[in-house]
Amino acid sequence: MNEDDISYQVSPELAILLSRANEVLARIEPWLPPAPPRIDWQATLACRWRRGPVQGWLQPVGQLNCPPWGALKGIDEQKKAAERNLRQFVAGLPANHVLLTGSRGCGKSSLIKALLPRLAKKGLRMIEVDKDDLVHLPDIVARIADQPFRFVIFTDDLSFEPNETAYKPLKAALDGSLAGLAANVLICATSNRRHLMPEFMAENLATGYVGNEVRPGESIEEKVSLSDRFGLWLSFYPFDQDQYLAIAQAWVAELGGAWAEPARLEALQWATQRGGRSGRIARQFAADWVGRQGLKR
Repeated sequence: MNEDDISYQVSPELAILLSRANEVLARIEPWLPPAPPRIDWQATLACRWRRGPVQGWLQPVGQLNCPPWGALKGIDEQKKAAERNLRQFVAGLPANHVLLTGSRGCGKSSLIKALLPRLAKKGLRMIEVDKDDLVHLPDIVARIADQPFRFVIFTDDLSFEPNETAYKPLKAALDGSLAGLAANVLICATSNRRHLMPEFMAENLATGYVGNEVRPGESIEEKVSLSDRFGLWLSFYPFDQDQYLAIAQAWVAELGGAWAEPARLEALQWATQRGGRSGRIARQFAADWVGRQGLKR
């Protein structure tokens, strides 16, 4: 008797069980996360970490939002320091994790993003991770550890509230974990807070004195220890009027417009209405100015 002639009998109970299992699988399947896409890092410059119900994945960024290097005015010293540090990194030399702090809208995140296309041909790649997803930092690093490229993990507007614990994986990854970060990974973060966490008056009252020596309380030491693990600190300050106008003029040129005397007056009025002078406000004015001039033509 041939094997093809053998028929296998399935009991009615087993058939019902299999049918119900197939129905359950059909209902669950739409809720299952998709298979993580395979990233072609040769063609992909940046990804974002996306959190799923079971596991996260790296999602390629289709359209980069990287400002032109020449449009970043008024932060020349910060540009030199950040570029030098990342050039060391992509060359395989020792480099420091970077923390950029200071006034809002003064170019902290723009500086990091502008370095991506500038150093992409040398092997720089970037992964943007939200603050709440830093708990997945070990998984992210594991996925890129064997890649030949150099990766900046970029976190924008990093700060933590008193009861948050998401800073602990970041603290361990920077300096403290036995495993440590892969050699091809560097962390760059921006924050409006220098120490990343709020500080309260009651904590200052715990400061002790031994002779002439000041010894901060344990809670302050805990907060300062996170920012201390970034080797390179870059501070950003509000722009004066001349710096603000130079930035606005640079953005007008970058957007294809022409700078004229009325633009200067309107740029100052724009800043007054917005209540401050920053690179972000200058760029917003330039978009409005160039757009209105284009409509007139």
